[in-house]
Amino acid sequence: MLELVDVTKVYPGGKRAVDGVTLRLGPGLIGLLGPNGAGKSSLMRIAATVTRPTSGRVVFDGADVVARPDALRRVLGYLPQDFGVYPNLSAREFLGYLAAAKGIPARAARAQIDHLLELVNLADVGRRPLGGYSGGMLRRVGIAQALLGDPRVIIVDEPTAGLDPTERVRFRNLLSELAADRVVLLSTHIVSDVESVASDMAVVAGGRLRRRGSPEQLLREVDGLVWEVQADPADVAEVQARHVVTRLVRTPAGVRMRLLAAARPYPEATPVTPDLEDAYLALVDPRMRPVVEVVRR
Repeated sequence: MLELVDVTKVYPGGKRAVDGVTLRLGPGLIGLLGPNGAGKSSLMRIAATVTRPTSGRVVFDGADVVARPDALRRVLGYLPQDFGVYPNLSAREFLGYLAAAKGIPARAARAQIDHLLELVNLADVGRRPLGGYSGGMLRRVGIAQALLGDPRVIIVDEPTAGLDPTERVRFRNLLSELAADRVVLLSTHIVSDVESVASDMAVVAGGRLRRRGSPEQLLREVDGLVWEVQADPADVAEVQARHVVTRLVRTPAGVRMRLLAAARPYPEATPVTPDLEDAYLALVDPRMRPVVEVVRR
């Protein structure tokens, strides 16, 4: 069990990046959703013991990891949003270096590295210098290093950035399998990264936890708030100014727009079944917050 209790992070200058967040995480995959600047990365760094909270507690299996971080670090796999490498090392050399830093015996490390390079589809280029890797390949090296040592807690921040669709699906499925018997915390602003693999989601915005629940619970938040309307191209800017538009498709007949509103926004608007992207935007857009709060009550 990994617990963040009333965690706050205030940076020099007074910026409050995390504001009183409480999350209790058991085995399974939790998707942490939020827009850029929502405080996700600050929260992930605190959970991974990279930075200390200004206030609040982080507890792992009963141990206070703010005071004694090694209790968590020994069993932690962490992929930060900004992941750096040594460009002159090959992937094998780099992973071997990190395995040694984690105290993994050399023979076990070699076996793990072989397995992980196969897992992230880099076995054929494992001896090439990292300086020649693409951004997506480097991200896969980051995923591999986070899995070194078979960690009990896996924290990954925007892990699919730069991955192609096939690799993104491969990684999502891998995390889903790993979450069967360990804590997996995945942070992203891409709803599709978590909707197919996470049965538990937390939405953050402005440094605060806005909602936590299953996909079905989040969908109930926007039931009756999603509409579709056919608009003239000349009216698109006005509609966007008045409503949260979640989708816009240009067709020969005009522009088909999907939007959020508490009541029928236009006489010709038709109600549609919400999806998780609708729910996410309703929870993070300040214009919808009062509406969602009323619906929830």
